[in-house]
Amino acid sequence: MKILFEKMLLLCRLFVLLPVIFGLIGSISLFLTATYDMISLSKNVLHALKILSFPEDLHSDLVSKIIGSVDLYLIAIVLLIFSFGLYELFISDMGSQNNKKKIELPAILSISSLDELKDKLAKVIVMVLVVSFFQHVLYIKFTTGLDMLYFALSISAISVGVYLMHKDNKIKRKFNLPDDSGQERTGGGYHRQRNHHQGHQGPHSGGHR
Repeated sequence: MKILFEKMLLLCRLFVLLPVIFGLIGSISLFLTATYDMISLSKNVLHALKILSFPEDLHSDLVSKIIGSVDLYLIAIVLLIFSFGLYELFISDMGSQNNKKKIELPAILSISSLDELKDKLAKVIVMVLVVSFFQHVLYIKFTTGLDMLYFALSISAISVGVYLMHKDNKIKRKFNLPDDSGQERTGGGYHRQRNHHQGHQGPHSGGHR
């Protein structure tokens, strides 16, 4: 009875496929939507060049739409990392099995722990918020000195946040810890740290009988 319950409990992890599948669908949808927006924007610019007529608000609209598309791309990347991370953590390790490579994954999609997934998602989300902030700043009208002060404080807060993100990676590299790309600083270069997915091999991998 205990074994049967544990097997059923183990099968419950397959429900993770739901957020994986719909996360991928959402990611693809955002990629396509952002691409469509960029194509439409390019057509509008080409049309303005063709008739040599440039509206006064063309510059601000152009920058705003480009930033909006970049924002959508970043959110799509968040969903992509989220889907791959859940699949690797709960369903199957796509990187390696029994010391044999199955699929060569990009470092950013290679997730080995929940903390690593959370860290990667958090930093991409911060970049989404930064891009979204600048998109809205384009339409802000400053009427008083206090508005300018708030704007300066907002820029300072964003700068500090980006600096701390960069500082975190430098600390990890200093103490030979894996950074956000899934690499470990060793000597003059980097190498992927996936040893916990691979069995330990001594100098003679075949062993002695």
